[in-house]
Amino acid sequence: MATSSMAGDIELDRPNLEDYLPSDSLPQEFPRNLHLRDLLDISPVLTEAAGAIVDDSFTRCFKSNSPEPWNWNIYLFPLWCLGVVIRYGILFPLRGLTLLVGWLAFFAAFFPVHFLLKGQKLRSKIERKLVEMMCSVFVASWTGVIKYHGPRPSTRPHQVFVANHTSMIDFIILEQMTAFAVIMQKHPGWVGFIQKTILESVGCIWFNRNDLKDREVVAKKLRDHVQHPDNNPLLIFPEGTCVNNQYTVMFKKGAFELGCAVCPIAIKYNKIFVDAFWNSKKQSFTMHLVRLMTSWAVVCDVWYLEPQYLRDGETAIEFAERVRDMIAARAGLKKVPWDGYLKHNRPSPKHTEENASLLTLCCGDWRKAKQISINSGAHGESSTCFAGKAEGGY
Repeated sequence: MATSSMAGDIELDRPNLEDYLPSDSLPQEFPRNLHLRDLLDISPVLTEAAGAIVDDSFTRCFKSNSPEPWNWNIYLFPLWCLGVVIRYGILFPLRGLTLLVGWLAFFAAFFPVHFLLKGQKLRSKIERKLVEMMCSVFVASWTGVIKYHGPRPSTRPHQVFVANHTSMIDFIILEQMTAFAVIMQKHPGWVGFIQKTILESVGCIWFNRNDLKDREVVAKKLRDHVQHPDNNPLLIFPEGTCVNNQYTVMFKKGAFELGCAVCPIAIKYNKIFVDAFWNSKKQSFTMHLVRLMTSWAVVCDVWYLEPQYLRDGETAIEFAERVRDMIAARAGLKKVPWDGYLKHNRPSPKHTEENASLLTLCCGDWRKAKQISINSGAHGESSTCFAGKAEGGY
């Protein structure tokens, strides 16, 4: 009883705040329940870190599209089994035979022309047609249904073509219509053999993503290539990596600093028949081709859009974003502000430390803040820290 009486006296002796504060400064109504969004409002940096965890739009760009759920029932199951037999037992062997015969015919014609023919212009013209023919064989091996919209690209100087990038088959689909000289990452294995022995004949340029010295060499080659009227049209995939054809990541500015016309190309695949995205971290390119060859078909639309020029007062980065807007709108892609190279490389420790120091002010825990910063940076969510990195390169 004594304790209760003492507590009551303390409560009576506590001053009434309403007597000392003006009425307009007092809260009108106290919230009954506090939500996470109320806590995050105290800091934009904390909001950014939480957003990296809740809505990871970076890693979504590099995830394969999940197949539509199959309606399993007694009526459709026999048809599904019949489809598996047709695709793997009939179509796949026929497509494999088509690809084999095409390669044999290609090598039988290419190597004599490449090593024995003396005339440079005539040899280049024949090699260009042979490369287009071989790409058509690849498309036939997938039962490719490709619809091209717009005027076919012409060979002339001072122009560069840029396209969104889903897989290396983008190059094959575009190459079967026009012999582009593409800038591409060096690959090992049989793909590397084709790069060195065949694709160099159409003027393709290779780079090593991990070698920073390659940037200056590649930049010079690009400028020299677009100046020569006899060179094949230059094709660049400015995203720098394969994206899953639902999103488009930031374009590198190298293609937009050449001082020439930029011709956008929008590519959109129909995922009802097969997901054309190549997840290079989980699947080799050989297995990717096998998956395409065991599907019903590869259905794709390609739009050749109007050439664009650098406007007065416009920077290369703004130019790249304007072209990306055109491609995203035409192909129905969602734009995200992340650098695609973060798919291959972890963010710089310097930027991680900067973000962690800011987050510490909100979290009060350096270790926890640093881990949040690493996670958000690795997934490309820290736009303030990584925007500068996204502006460079090719």
